[in-house]
Amino acid sequence: MSTKLIAKGTFAVEMKPEHQDTIGDITFGRYTFNKVFKGDLEGTSKVEMLGANSSNGSGAYVALERVDGKLNGKVGTFVLTHVGTRTSNSQKLNVSIVSGCSTGELEGLEGNLVIEIVDKVHYYTIEYTLGNRS
Repeated sequence: MSTKLIAKGTFAVEMKPEHQDTIGDITFGRYTFNKVFKGDLEGTSKVEMLGANSSNGSGAYVALERVDGKLNGKVGTFVLTHVGTRTSNSQKLNVSIVSGCSTGELEGLEGNLVIEIVDKVHYYTIEYTLGNRS
């Protein structure tokens, strides 16, 4: 059985809206993001996101993210999936590492990433295993 590992730090986000359509009071859009990670994960990522947002504050998004960097000293790449929904008073976000989509010293990586935004600073916590390689 693999040991659960933890990585924490911050990341900066640069968003670029690619295309948006509005139907009624809902805006559908495609966005790209570049991220820079600091802390236990040092690296960059590229994100492709689709989102739907209502004028009442509700919305949803799905995204794929390719991360390239060093996670607690191990170099490689991995893929994340994002599924998020929100209403005017609640939100749910699930960000998962895609099993089988990691390379280099991160091959076999599995786990989840939690995002928290405090005073406009983006924080991440990754709980993960590296299979038999950890």
